[in-house]
Amino acid sequence: MNEKRNIIKEKSFEFALLIIEYSEILEENRKYSIAKQLLRSGTSIGANIREAQSSESAKDFIHKMKIAAKKADETEYWILLCKHSKSYPDSSHLFFLLYEIQKMLSSIISTTKKKLNN
Repeated sequence: MNEKRNIIKEKSFEFALLIIEYSEILEENRKYSIAKQLLRSGTSIGANIREAQSSESAKDFIHKMKIAAKKADETEYWILLCKHSKSYPDSSHLFFLLYEIQKMLSSIISTTKKKLNN
């Protein structure tokens, strides 16, 4: 089986694992509300990307990737809250990978739209 690598799926899965680890740290520090929000949005990015892989059309693919992008933006918000709250553990290690995923999502959406309009 010679399946082509899917970098966005790999990156979003890796990010979800980091989010799970960070959320567990937050829970250990009794930061339950933010931990739940971050866990939901951070793992949802990859779930939506995976769902897009079996989309029914290019429009459906774009729609699902846009949902993933929205979840990435929401996740960025929760991570920023953690970063700027004095009593929260360091979250800076999450930013690089999230930024990379956001750039990739933007590029994928843009490229697919161009192909659809040609």
